[in-house]
Amino acid sequence: MNAAVLAVRNFVSARLVVGGAALAFLILLAITAPWISPHDPLEQDFLLQYVPPYWLAGGNPAFPLGTDNLGRDILSRFIWGARPAMEVMVLGASFSCIFGVSAGLLAGYLGGRTDSIVSRTIDVFMSFPPILLAIVLVALVGPGLGTVIMAVVLIGWTRFARVIRGEVLVLREQDYVTAARLLGYSPGRIVFRELLPNVLPIILALLSLEMGHAIVVEAVLAFIGFSSSEVATWGGIIADGRNYLNQAWWIMAFPMLAILTAVMALSFVADGLRSATDPVVRR
Repeated sequence: MNAAVLAVRNFVSARLVVGGAALAFLILLAITAPWISPHDPLEQDFLLQYVPPYWLAGGNPAFPLGTDNLGRDILSRFIWGARPAMEVMVLGASFSCIFGVSAGLLAGYLGGRTDSIVSRTIDVFMSFPPILLAIVLVALVGPGLGTVIMAVVLIGWTRFARVIRGEVLVLREQDYVTAARLLGYSPGRIVFRELLPNVLPIILALLSLEMGHAIVVEAVLAFIGFSSSEVATWGGIIADGRNYLNQAWWIMAFPMLAILTAVMALSFVADGLRSATDPVVRR
């Protein structure tokens, strides 16, 4: 039994390390894009259309991942595309977490009318398809990275609120919360000193998963042209390459691989954080 438990822990730790390393690599790409990008991601050269990756016949070492239909360097666009993806991932997921966790804590602990208002609001937002809701928002406000972040928050806060509310409804009946009330602790102190630490493992796991959702939403909105048009985006690169799949498959392949890697890495991180921080899971 001990050997089996140790094997499971090692597997979970390995997933956390692998996911964290992949995520750190993508964040590093985003931060260092102006210095490590070999070319201008928007520079066009029609004499260099459809250059394949350097390891294929006809490849050019100056363009390691090839070029697209306008002769733009895929590697440079891939690197710069990490910037909007990581910005939306961090800011969108963080604001979703703040708003959603706050609403869930208040609804779960206070109950009554507050719980009813928050629960009905969650039901209204979750009744719409998430991507459709994001598209409507972007269409109303206008395209841009800030609007994409707003769309991610509008979609994501409900997941945090619903899960945290359910957890707090159970935790508020525990003996230590009752004891805190009898000692005269204020509701704010009970929520932030007694309840919040106990739902922190769930929050960390949800935050990691929400980051993956944010990357997908940004890619979808960029694919249909609603993200920032001033820089390269992974979704925009995929949209550019979908009409040239037969001539240049590599235009779509590398950004799709990046999105898949980022989402899987965040899933690994969420799994590892939950197992590492939740005492119940550790036991």
